[in-house]
Amino acid sequence: MIYDFPDESAPIRQGDIFTNIPRTEISLGKLALVRDDITEEAEWSEIAGSGSEMAIILPVRPVFAIVASQDCDNIRSPDITLCEIKPFTEVEGSAKNATTPKAWVSAITQQARKNLKWFYLPPDAQIGFKDKMAVEFALTIRVPRIGLEAMRNFRKGRLNPISDEHFRERLAEFFRRYPYDEWYALDNAELDYYLSQYKDTKPYPWQNAGRASELL
Repeated sequence: MIYDFPDESAPIRQGDIFTNIPRTEISLGKLALVRDDITEEAEWSEIAGSGSEMAIILPVRPVFAIVASQDCDNIRSPDITLCEIKPFTEVEGSAKNATTPKAWVSAITQQARKNLKWFYLPPDAQIGFKDKMAVEFALTIRVPRIGLEAMRNFRKGRLNPISDEHFRERLAEFFRRYPYDEWYALDNAELDYYLSQYKDTKPYPWQNAGRASELL
């Protein structure tokens, strides 16, 4: 499909796909703090001010992940950033009920134009994907570069040149996207319809003023 399979000795590059990357789940509420070989529950707000290193028990699970760091950083930076890879149906809601080629094409192509939060990865037995998968850009994992280099045998493959270029642009678009309220320029009639579809929308002052004048 869209993957290449470099030799294990090849340097780590952006677009490399790894299995068994540790993802840590942390809560800012109750934590299992280990102190003097005794485990106790503690709120992060209670212990954060100590300024010292501490031992905390955290749940860790192995996940698929793709290298997001640029190649220059993958050579000399102390840490490498990866993004978690999840089943496509968990990342893109419109794919949950897709059963036909037409529905899959819509989810994979049309939704990709609207949603910058993911990057689609097709199934491939050699890379280890039994199902359609997707990179979720918001779920980042930072690992030590030297440690990742030592486990290059966990690298399943990498994106080929076409998909790697696309991945790089999608990643950049996600992190530089400009957040805005899409309804801010709607006129009164348009805003009324928008409010009927998205009831939690809060109109801007100039929109409220315009709607109020129509009611007079």
